[in-house]
Amino acid sequence: MSMELKQSSPQDCVGDFTYNFFWQHRGAKLNPTDPIPSQLDTSYSYEDVVETLKKGEDVHIKGDVGKRLGSSLGVDLVYFRGSGKELPEVGSIIVDGNAGSYLGMSMLSGAIYVKGEVEEPVGNVIQVKTDLDGYKKFVSITWLLHHQKEIERESILGPNEFSEDELLLEDGILRSTVAARCRKAAKVHVKGDVGISVGILMRKGFVLVDGNAGMNAAALLNGGKVVVLGDAAEFLGVAMRKGLVFVRGNCKGFVGAKISGGRIICRRTKAVPPVKEKGLEKEDLALLAEFGISGMITLNYRRYEIALERRNKER
Repeated sequence: MSMELKQSSPQDCVGDFTYNFFWQHRGAKLNPTDPIPSQLDTSYSYEDVVETLKKGEDVHIKGDVGKRLGSSLGVDLVYFRGSGKELPEVGSIIVDGNAGSYLGMSMLSGAIYVKGEVEEPVGNVIQVKTDLDGYKKFVSITWLLHHQKEIERESILGPNEFSEDELLLEDGILRSTVAARCRKAAKVHVKGDVGISVGILMRKGFVLVDGNAGMNAAALLNGGKVVVLGDAAEFLGVAMRKGLVFVRGNCKGFVGAKISGGRIICRRTKAVPPVKEKGLEKEDLALLAEFGISGMITLNYRRYEIALERRNKER
């Protein structure tokens, strides 16, 4: 079974499992039970679309779609009394037109098919060989990491590839939320820049970014490692709980805002309380050396974390 929507104009947040982060705006920006505007001959709500996908049924959209299509697709969100893990039987979103930016933000499972063009930046997705003629097929990067043994590696379109259990992204597409919610000790190597929230909500894994990172890199990190060899925008490591973040280049403001654990290694910056600036330890120096920083240059870097006694109290 499938749901079909005909739209006269593109709409944002169709198939967005977060309803545009409902827990932040509580319906002020998007009411899940409201009908999606510009439908022809139907009156499906945003919630109707999400519930259809959760049942494993497809949603076929006739026309263009706006931003944030399929955001957090396949996530059993904790806010809505879910487990926070992957939903295994999720339907696909099929678009007969073009798709706006941020397609598949923090996407975890399912598939998105687009007949037309997809605007960058995209989300946590990668294009693979299609099984639907005339459509581009996108799946979650995290899903690939979780299910490496179950997929055909040659299904990933070049120049991207799996190489020795490492997902190499070389296509130059700007992606946000790369490796969101990863729970496996796998590696993603990005040969270029990333958008916002790289590594968000990771529990395991390693993301290596050769270029720059947008805002909120390693946001809500709960394990694993994020390394940015270029610069990082504001709010590096915001609300992180565990894990490691290292930025070789420069960082903008608000580093470590609201963190409760983990450590950040970066050039000296103004710490956001309760974050404390500390000198580098032996393990930190080894990390710097791994990425070409040694000698007097290490004096430019510091370790940022909250006080040990505060971490113990919050546990």
